Amino acid sequence: MKIGFIGLGHMGAPMALNLIKAGHALSVFDLSADAMRTLADAGATLAGSPKAAATGAEWVITMLPAAAHVRAVLSGEDGVLAGVSKGVTIIDSSTIDPASAKAFAALAQANGNRFADAPVSGGTGGAVAGTLTFMVGGTAELYESVKPVLSGMGKNIVHCGETGTGQVAKLCNNLVLGVTMAGVAEAMALGEALGIDAKVLGGIMNTSTGRCWSSDTYNPFPGVIETAPSSRGYTGGFGTDLMLKDLGLATDAAKQARQPAYMGALAQQLYQAMSSHGDGKLDFSAIIKLYRHEGGEKG
Repeated sequence: MKIGFIGLGHMGAPMALNLIKAGHALSVFDLSADAMRTLADAGATLAGSPKAAATGAEWVITMLPAAAHVRAVLSGEDGVLAGVSKGVTIIDSSTIDPASAKAFAALAQANGNRFADAPVSGGTGGAVAGTLTFMVGGTAELYESVKPVLSGMGKNIVHCGETGTGQVAKLCNNLVLGVTMAGVAEAMALGEALGIDAKVLGGIMNTSTGRCWSSDTYNPFPGVIETAPSSRGYTGGFGTDLMLKDLGLATDAAKQARQPAYMGALAQQLYQAMSSHGDGKLDFSAIIKLYRHEGGEKG
């Protein structure tokens, strides 16, 4: 299939590479020249704008940092909607708020296009391995039509419901992730302060009731899980500022629904403290630095 792909960041680039490996023809656009070169070396056609990437495409996929970027890429003068043919489906895998997803679906519909919100879970490792989970919002018919495209990048393609529910699922999942990481970090730091070996404590937690993804796969204490970002200086993972953004989206959505989010609000403040200390680009598991008194310099 001919696919226009816009957004080649830490997640988008490996996702696009997997589509090429699956045999699809990609026209790609990103503001990063390095990212564009990587995709060109893999066989993608480089486009000079989102409009150019979408022109002639049978599918368009966007993977962008925030709703403002999605809006600009869709509706700008050189945006996707200015170049895409009528009837082409647009799949947005960014993590944004549900209301924006619905608004973008309306924009696409007015242009003669279908729009699916399909945020992902699985991190950069899942993006590289092609094992992502896609949470799809849209009609059942739309869901069935996008599955063959998404299967080139993920192994678990889930229909969440109507437009916007993909984003609901993603925000709720990341709310749990942010809270559990803070809890594991607090426990690991406490264990260190009380004198137990971190690997021993981690092993006990991971075979006991405290076990969770934040402890057994992504443990924030260096050396407990050798493949975790904590064992490589908190690099190459899911950035603190991105977690802070997602928690902000979740707590904002909770306010709109008049639904309490006590733990989410506290976790948001913890990650905000990390970001204000200069650690926003580190993997979010670096939250343990707040407990081990290792915060960076503000600036």
